[in-house]
Amino acid sequence: MKAVHFGAGNIGRGFVGLLLHEAGYEVVFADVADALIDQLSAASSYDVHQVGENPSVKTVDNFRALNSGKQEADVVAEITTADVVTTAVGPHILKFVAPVIARGLAGRGPELPPLQVMACENAINATDILRQEIVSVWDASAGELSAVAVFANTAVDRIVPNQAEGQGLDVTVETFFEWVIERAPFGTATPEIPGATFVDELGPYIERKLFTVNTGHASAAYFGYAAGIEKISDAMADAAVAEKVRAVLDETKQLLVAKHDFAEAEQEAYVQKILSRFTNPYLPDTVNRVGRAPLRKLSRHERFVGPAAELAERGVVPVALLEAMAAALRFDDAADAEAKELARILADSEPAKAAELITGLTAEHPLFPQVQKLIEARQAAM
Repeated sequence: MKAVHFGAGNIGRGFVGLLLHEAGYEVVFADVADALIDQLSAASSYDVHQVGENPSVKTVDNFRALNSGKQEADVVAEITTADVVTTAVGPHILKFVAPVIARGLAGRGPELPPLQVMACENAINATDILRQEIVSVWDASAGELSAVAVFANTAVDRIVPNQAEGQGLDVTVETFFEWVIERAPFGTATPEIPGATFVDELGPYIERKLFTVNTGHASAAYFGYAAGIEKISDAMADAAVAEKVRAVLDETKQLLVAKHDFAEAEQEAYVQKILSRFTNPYLPDTVNRVGRAPLRKLSRHERFVGPAAELAERGVVPVALLEAMAAALRFDDAADAEAKELARILADSEPAKAAELITGLTAEHPLFPQVQKLIEARQAAM
């Protein structure tokens, strides 16, 4: 069995690539980072260090690496005979890998089963995004896309912090991981990936992860940044920060239980597990890394505005989520491009316009007045 995986970074090697390897796939990594591909091409293996409860070291071998920028034809050729294609490149990069995947799909022979395509990105229904990008470049003369590929959405969760200097290809990750994949698109040909969980309805799991893990992690980052704390684990050791993060997750728990019928005890256990992960001292994650890209994190259907808006629509004032959004507006890391763009919008726009540009909310939405007040307060302090 062969899997082509786009994105040979820390998540690609330490999460998706590891699980595919353990499932028995030969993994072909595709990436545009010259030095990284050269390293992988010269190596016969690398180690994944899992830290936290029950730590372990796992060795990944039986892989190859291709430069998808310089060896595109070779990547296409690999896709024509692959069983699985996965990505971990970032949602905004999917449009760049889609044409390569489309070319590979067009070259598959009729004797092969449909290629199983899964985008493992930190976004809701990322595989749908990838599929739409492939559709936009699909050559109709190659036949029906549905005849050569099946597309399954996934929800992925594993904390992979910045890596220590001199670690090479080895990756340090937390012991916890979750890869949830929708079952229906595969029909009777569900791939055998022992580390993955296949479910009939993925939507609730995607939102549970986004509105608990991502919302909580970003909240810890922004509250920690405001408190002058460098590491996430240290931020969560601060009683005031931990209390604020817990209050945020109480609000998202309220929404998830009401919307998706999760048992309250089940969701509370999930929240407790997530909070314990944030306190893992073996993960040297920083508030700056987790807090980067605040504009994306503050956008309409992301981790803050998404649940806050739905609570407001249900008549609930999301006090804690609004406080987290206020902290995000104060994230002014000069090394982060989105933080600089956020500052520019706040400096150049009237409060109502800034609220619309940053959050995607319209003036008619019940959350809009509170968001506009946050903007006004932030602008007054600049």
